[in-house]
Amino acid sequence: MANNQANNIDYKLLNGLTLAYMGDAVLEQYVREHLIAKGQVKPRELHRIATNYVSAKAQSYIVMELFELNYFDEEELAIVKRGRNAKSATSPKNTKIQDYRNSTGFEAIIGYLHLLGRDERLQELLEKTIELIDGKE
Repeated sequence: MANNQANNIDYKLLNGLTLAYMGDAVLEQYVREHLIAKGQVKPRELHRIATNYVSAKAQSYIVMELFELNYFDEEELAIVKRGRNAKSATSPKNTKIQDYRNSTGFEAIIGYLHLLGRDERLQELLEKTIELIDGKE
């Protein structure tokens, strides 16, 4: 985990895209470890299956389901919205703009929890993510 005391960065003030950048990496690693632990070992299959969890469409589905469950507290919801409302210089490929924005908000909360060292809550969120996607199939 990063130590924001040592480098004087207040992670609570980072913009949504920066948080999403970190969250994307954290989610990708978690999903890869999850799939390998389940016995998936062929690289081509790993990539194909991982897409079910990390695509913008999948992440948008997850965040919308979590909204329905009132999963996020006020602070977390503000971070999701910050990420969702962030203006990106790039446009999404092969996905709807709303899915792209929702997925950015989802990645932002993952990055936020990771950078603040809120490991227990991050673990809960990642486990819920897997549960939602696995239950969808």
